[in-house]
Amino acid sequence: MAGAAPPSKRGPANISPTRRAAEYVRMSTEHQKYSTENQSDAIRAYANDRGLEMVRTYADAGKSGLRIEGREALQQLIRDVQEGNADFDVILVYDVSRWGRFQDADESAYYEYICRRANKHVEYCAEQFENDGSPVATIVKSVKRAMAGEYSRELSTKVFAGQCRLIELGYRQGGPAGYGLRRVLLDERGLVKTELKRGEHKSLQTDRVTLVPGPNDEIQTVRWIYSRFLKHGKSESEIAAELNDRGILTDLARDWTRATVHQILTNEKYIGNNIYNRRSFKLKRKRVVNGPDMWIRSDGAFEAIIEPKLFHKVQGIIEARNRRFSDTEMLERLTKLFQRHGYISGLVIDEADGLPSSGAYAHRFGSLLRAYELVGFTPDRDYQYIEVNRMLRLFHSDAVDLVTREITRLGGVVARNSDTDLLTINGEFTTSVVVARCRQIASGGLRWKIRFDTGLAPDITIAIRMDRTNTDALDYYLLPQFEMRTNRLGLAEENGLMLDAFRFKTLDFFFDMAGRTRISEVVPW
Repeated sequence: MAGAAPPSKRGPANISPTRRAAEYVRMSTEHQKYSTENQSDAIRAYANDRGLEMVRTYADAGKSGLRIEGREALQQLIRDVQEGNADFDVILVYDVSRWGRFQDADESAYYEYICRRANKHVEYCAEQFENDGSPVATIVKSVKRAMAGEYSRELSTKVFAGQCRLIELGYRQGGPAGYGLRRVLLDERGLVKTELKRGEHKSLQTDRVTLVPGPNDEIQTVRWIYSRFLKHGKSESEIAAELNDRGILTDLARDWTRATVHQILTNEKYIGNNIYNRRSFKLKRKRVVNGPDMWIRSDGAFEAIIEPKLFHKVQGIIEARNRRFSDTEMLERLTKLFQRHGYISGLVIDEADGLPSSGAYAHRFGSLLRAYELVGFTPDRDYQYIEVNRMLRLFHSDAVDLVTREITRLGGVVARNSDTDLLTINGEFTTSVVVARCRQIASGGLRWKIRFDTGLAPDITIAIRMDRTNTDALDYYLLPQFEMRTNRLGLAEENGLMLDAFRFKTLDFFFDMAGRTRISEVVPW
């Protein structure tokens, strides 16, 4: 039987028939032969051999073994062991790699140590050694753990190399086409099959995706943007205002902003170049922004809608404008802006030409408020409230984009309502993303208020609690519809076990499950 344990070189151990056992099984997407059912069959045969009574199953289906985050079953097993709720003596696992492919082998050993410290023995049923604490077992386990982590590193390298090869051949690797462009699906012979709408993705492994020019009116608008910037010296914010006055919407059916115009002026896809690896997120580690020397590119991969010489003229202007200012220069420009308007805010800074972005000021001086203080401006509470609101709106948009992108990358299908940002995932359930501002009360404690989109009646609400500065996510709550007793929910820093059951430090669990399974598995509560 595929996936069953190989014949053991160990004889049946003399274990009392009264000993109780729990099994932990995990299925990784790259090894379908290690299905949870096959692992369980092998484990139960092992248990029968040794007179163990199977009383509990912990199963992580379709989960990567790189981190414990998102592996709810393993987390629950560890909690049960630590809290004294484990009604078993032995934990049976198919092999060392099913326990995890942690990039730090010590992490794998740490979770086993937690179990051993609570007198819960971990046994690997398909391994050719007894996990008895002997020097031989310790050495073999260490090697196996290192090999499990190395397998993931090698697989990541191979996948990345494959993606780079496709980029060099001129094929698109994820992401929306953007204004003025469209994605089309090619068969294995390179013939166009169909145009892909937003949220649609290829279904055959042999198919490829590339970019083509979009509708003529959008192409003309893109060329008009370049003309206004180069020939008429208009800034991005001025161009955005003109587009909005003319009633032209972006590809997301939204008003134009300085940022959306800037993206069109700086993205090489408009001159037909295919760029990849601007950012990295390998082996579930923190995202990093890569320098141009690490980008993978294919020049002339698509049909250009902007002449390269015009594009490069624009880049020269933008680079000259964005040269690195000294602290003194930044503050002098901010002072002039303050004197001109009588007040300043992040929005005013971002819409002003000739100034670094509000984010640059916050990064350079520690916060926007500190930059304001250095130029003699003290915003009242209303200004701060407006500024935070603006930042939260941007954060919300980025969060919805992240959910859409990650689920799509993992094989799920996401349809986004451009008016409400309600997401329909795999055609089976809806999800709303809400952001909860962090407020400090008089006692110094922190509070959050989650406002549910009850009018949209989403099946799941992803509630993001912001950190103390309201600049980054603190944690996430995945709240199914039946838990929404009211249209708002107040949270403190500690919220008890009932709400903690819905709390996650990252969204990897949701991404993985939504990318591969049905709603009953996404919301197991």
